[in-house]
Amino acid sequence: MYTNTIRSVTIGSFDGIHLAHQALIAQAEAVVAIERGGGYLTPGYKRAAYLDKPLFFYLFDTIKDLGAADFVAMLRKHFPHLEKIVVGYDFHFGRNKEGDAERLRYLFDKEVVVVPEILLDGISVHSRVIGAMIEKGDIVTANRLLGRAYRIEGRAVKGQGLGKKALVPTINLRTEGYRLPKEGVYATRTYIDGYAYDSVTFTGHRVTTDGSFAVETHLLERDCDVTEHTKIGVQWHRFVRENRKFDTLDALKEQIEADIVRTKEILACVGS
Repeated sequence: MYTNTIRSVTIGSFDGIHLAHQALIAQAEAVVAIERGGGYLTPGYKRAAYLDKPLFFYLFDTIKDLGAADFVAMLRKHFPHLEKIVVGYDFHFGRNKEGDAERLRYLFDKEVVVVPEILLDGISVHSRVIGAMIEKGDIVTANRLLGRAYRIEGRAVKGQGLGKKALVPTINLRTEGYRLPKEGVYATRTYIDGYAYDSVTFTGHRVTTDGSFAVETHLLERDCDVTEHTKIGVQWHRFVRENRKFDTLDALKEQIEADIVRTKEILACVGS
């Protein structure tokens, strides 16, 4: 069994693999992520894209009723040569969060490393904080805490067909499990088949047209043929403007053209 070779693990949610997570990961051979459900910065196995170490999962629903001692016993069973556990300052485990770092030290008779809270310009580097920043459109701060640009992935789906005819061509994206930024327009980069394209992306309800919710991205320098179900990645860089209703499609198109100019300015400063 592969886990027989592992002597140190770090345990946590590791949602986003942000700067504080990286401080834990640097001190262990393998990562044990506790998966709770949807609404993630980086759901499920997508975390592996930001790791160069083995990644294991415990599903929260399958371990939530374990007592603290049973949780540690499970770790010993799954990692029989475990000598070191690395956790964050706010780590809790076991039924009703009955265990904390001190309890872990008592139950696990080998090395336990507790990484203190990490602050960046006085802001706690925490998945909850980053998620709140994304939800209010503060992508710049979220990206600084992540240590990278926030990215979501999904598949191309059929849209209204209105953009290419009356506005600008867009790729509509269906995504699941990610936390989306607040409604509005953003400077982004869109990834298709391994290539990155500067783009402007709208997320929210299309209040000027059919009122439906959409995530749609327009590639700035070129059009790109995609089929339905093509895998798409969107990397978010900066908020451009709020979502709002326009009286006519011509007025909306004029605003989109202004959004494109502003997005080009932003991405020129961001770099590749």
